[in-house]
Amino acid sequence: GAPNARLLKEGDQALLDMGAEYHCYAADITCSFPISSDFTSDQILVHEAVLAAQVAVVGALKPGVAWPDMHRLAERTILENLKRGGVLAGDVDEMLAADLGATFMPHGLGHFIGLDTHDVGGYLDGRPDRPDRPGLNKLRTARIVEEGMMLTVEPGCYFIDRLLDDALKDPSLARFLNADRLREFRGCGGVRLEDDVLVRADGVENLSLCPRTVEEIRSVKNGGSWPPV
Repeated sequence: GAPNARLLKEGDQALLDMGAEYHCYAADITCSFPISSDFTSDQILVHEAVLAAQVAVVGALKPGVAWPDMHRLAERTILENLKRGGVLAGDVDEMLAADLGATFMPHGLGHFIGLDTHDVGGYLDGRPDRPDRPGLNKLRTARIVEEGMMLTVEPGCYFIDRLLDDALKDPSLARFLNADRLREFRGCGGVRLEDDVLVRADGVENLSLCPRTVEEIRSVKNGGSWPPV
């Protein structure tokens, strides 16, 4: 379990990736929250960056859009928020062109769910192949979204030493990084928020019902009822 084989302590965050089965069909959600009684200001920055990315994707997701475009939308939203928080500096379009998003979200945006938690059908004959760009190459599908698909939407933002060190050594990426500000996030882990959505004709239906905003999580941690009435 190294390096995480230790007791959680004040100031840590927990990320719980949870699955369930019902009549042989699978679900998969992730919740992230602070162990302490409240968020720190930097935890709020990261949490709200990820939540904004999830909200943006859920709002844009509908039949006819390309799943890689949704991944890039999540990356863009996270990078914009990190820039506002002083972690990054520069033009976000140039950050995306340099694949900086993969430094902070090194996994794909989501996956099909069905009989398996990571269901089949991502890469089929006659469908788009796996992209080769960093970040996009981790996608479990590159298909055009169709009505009736069941997908997870799970953007994340992490501060992984090896990826940060590699980025700081790469001039094409380092020019965007505020090394001093970035140092404040070392060791904090990261945040991922994962919901299950059904693609409808005009958008998506979110089948998850979890505390997502900072205020919702604060309320639940302090004994508030969920779901809200």
